[in-house]
Amino acid sequence: VNVLLCGDPGTSKSQLLGYVHKLAPRGVYTSGKGSSAVGLTASVVRDPETKQWVLESGALVLSDNGVCCIDEFDKMSDDTRAILHEVMEQQTISVARAGIICTLNARTAILASANPVESRYNPRRSVVDNIRLPPTLLSRFDLIYLILDKAAPEADRRLARHLVGLYYKDPPRRAGADALVDRQLLRDYIAYARAAVQPQLTDAAVAELRKGYLAMRAAGRGAAGQKVIAATPRQLESLVRLSEALARLRLQETVGVHEVREAIRLVRVATQAAATDPRTGAIDMDMIATGRSSADRDLLDEVAGALKELFRGGGGGGD
Repeated sequence: VNVLLCGDPGTSKSQLLGYVHKLAPRGVYTSGKGSSAVGLTASVVRDPETKQWVLESGALVLSDNGVCCIDEFDKMSDDTRAILHEVMEQQTISVARAGIICTLNARTAILASANPVESRYNPRRSVVDNIRLPPTLLSRFDLIYLILDKAAPEADRRLARHLVGLYYKDPPRRAGADALVDRQLLRDYIAYARAAVQPQLTDAAVAELRKGYLAMRAAGRGAAGQKVIAATPRQLESLVRLSEALARLRLQETVGVHEVREAIRLVRVATQAAATDPRTGAIDMDMIATGRSSADRDLLDEVAGALKELFRGGGGGGD
């Protein structure tokens, strides 16, 4: 499951990635600004003893069957981001360097964070315009969450209490907060769930997946007759992966209707935040898949058609 966190600076995205990296049984943390293509995939070096060329694994290969946390994803170079297409789609890395041709496993979940290009998220613009990432890469994320710094008195009060509590030495209160779940216990629980539980879809879960996907597709048919793509087959694949992950979290051998409905809710929340056209307010997956909404595409077609008619008619005179 690949997740992208996009939002304003200072919203603890980096801290969240760092916590996941420490909690994951097999996790690798890297920064997009200091990462290269070979650093993420594999580099070819000469063995000092045999003098032969050998491969050294990069971050994505080292996090096989784990989590790769990539901070400052927006600052990564285009050449480095290009290698993520194969990893996120095929879960492999193809290497052809110095006579070494092979395919490495990179069955890793990617958790990335990105900041807006103007250092502040503009709600009047789309996610693609705010973070300037290729649509082909954005469409490969199962969930895209917006973490915005909105003024909310109650949330600000809780955040202030938490931040001050990090520096305020109050042993009784801090002991109660730290004793919720032991980190090592949670780490072992995740490792056991990943290794020992392989849930299977039930007939009821399959029917619920079909029903949910068709409902998401039907949401793109507006009352005014305008049709937009509110869900793609990739969303259906994401629903299957999320449903299996939720069942594995509960150590269940089968995926039930409850897990499917929760997966649909997660996808809808993420889609509503990331794929909503700021001009029309409708969910349009074309904004993520192509970087342009259906309304913008229709407008460009109308302008192009009007220009063709104008040129075909001779421009309407000599002005």
